[in-house]
Amino acid sequence: MAKKKANKPGGNTIALNKKARFEYHIEETFEAGLALAGWEVKSLRAGKAQLTDTYILIKDGEAWLLGSHFTPLNTASTHVLADPTRTRKLLLHRKEIARIFSRTQDKGHTCVPLKLYWKKNLVKCELALVQGKKLHDKRATEKQRDWNRQKARIMRENN
Repeated sequence: MAKKKANKPGGNTIALNKKARFEYHIEETFEAGLALAGWEVKSLRAGKAQLTDTYILIKDGEAWLLGSHFTPLNTASTHVLADPTRTRKLLLHRKEIARIFSRTQDKGHTCVPLKLYWKKNLVKCELALVQGKKLHDKRATEKQRDWNRQKARIMRENN
């Protein structure tokens, strides 16, 4: 019998864009594949990816990931000139690209990546159609987060 690996919670997540959840109201999410070079995959396996200030651009019927930073490993990219901030192609269905393009044309809407993760042996990117939050919405989010921390602290002290 073959042994099954125990899945760790969050063990397949490579990088999160926490800033996006704070800055935007998430309306709809999509899953997209990434077209990567070999050194980029090795870098992702080492967890050397960053998604802050990253966004999605739809151009000529194709989706592109702009602003992401994959730090090249010294051992993996000796013979290749590695560009850590190059634009990477996202692999989506044509209908999904059309939907994202039409929604991003609305005022105040954009598309941002939420996280990079492994799905079996493939790298996937979770995209979201988002609308920017107002300042009072951000304050309410902070208040809610602080209240949740206080509740957890009170529950720990009482138990």
